[in-house]
Amino acid sequence: MMNAETRRNTRFNQIILVWLFCLFVPQLQAGEVPGDISGDKPFAEARVALQLSDGGDEHQTRVLSVANNLIKHYGGPDFIDIEVVAFGPGLALLFADNQNLERISSLAANGVRFIGCINTLDTIERTTGKRPELNPLTIPVQTGVAHLVERAGQDFVIVRP
Repeated sequence: MMNAETRRNTRFNQIILVWLFCLFVPQLQAGEVPGDISGDKPFAEARVALQLSDGGDEHQTRVLSVANNLIKHYGGPDFIDIEVVAFGPGLALLFADNQNLERISSLAANGVRFIGCINTLDTIERTTGKRPELNPLTIPVQTGVAHLVERAGQDFVIVRP
């Protein structure tokens, strides 16, 4: 049987756990980006989200080149925070069998995050009966456009190369 002091300590610990749960869980449910993909770059001079919503090799090449050029312009990956947000026909860049896998891997190693729209995947699966496999470097979000809107509110400049 617990004494009164042990019961108070147990109750206090429960209250602290509930408080922490209430503090952090609503942020994740509201659609915010979890901390592990936030791109925490304290020395970044600029934050850029590159929108890729067009299909075709030319568009993919352009977006990857812009990301690379931004890293060079700002003097390295620590000074620029870059996301490539792909949705609609642009999601093809992030398919596992895409020909740009090596360039994507190189940019990801330099801190570029590749965001893929789950709504687009769902649409492809509904219309074709097959769900494409994504590059394992892809960070999934439910709605690519909503992610861009959120990033605009977090001081990211949205660029559509």
